[in-house]
Amino acid sequence: MQRTKIIAIWLLVGVVSMLAGCASLPTPEEMKAAAANYQLPHLPEAGKAMIYVVRPTTYGGVIRFNVFVGNQEASSEVGYTRANQYIYFSVPPGQHTIYSKAENWADLTVSVKAGEVAFVQQHVAMGLIIARNTLAPIQEYEGKFHVRYLTVGTILKKSMSTSFAQTAPSPMDNGGATPGRPIRLEQ
Repeated sequence: MQRTKIIAIWLLVGVVSMLAGCASLPTPEEMKAAAANYQLPHLPEAGKAMIYVVRPTTYGGVIRFNVFVGNQEASSEVGYTRANQYIYFSVPPGQHTIYSKAENWADLTVSVKAGEVAFVQQHVAMGLIIARNTLAPIQEYEGKFHVRYLTVGTILKKSMSTSFAQTAPSPMDNGGATPGRPIRLEQ
């Protein structure tokens, strides 16, 4: 009986701890209001576009998610995020495949014009050994909101050369899931 009580108390503490770490996001209207007059810390230089990758969660916080542009080679890594962080980098206009490495590889193809800013969110999920991830485009107001309240992650490269423009996605190492589809993010 005593042992059962101890186990029940530990389970309750675990559940309460997990729920305490979960925070709900503000409504889209609240995000739009908070981002309305916010100036991003880094804008694209002339003839380039800027991409922000945000990770607005504490879930899986100690696991770093490495971000690559163009391919999954070490030379293509632009930086990485942990809990409640973002990174940014500039790219030439065109189509770019963004890769994120956690327990799995996730990818998303983004098409940008000169002067545009695109926002990509890393979503965290429970994996078999460490956290898994997916990538999704988000609207400008949501991206600005997250950048405003997150901290900067580790940036290895602030700019990618033209050699990575117009890259095609490579197969993902996630059990045969289909690679990300090209998207067009509107400003």
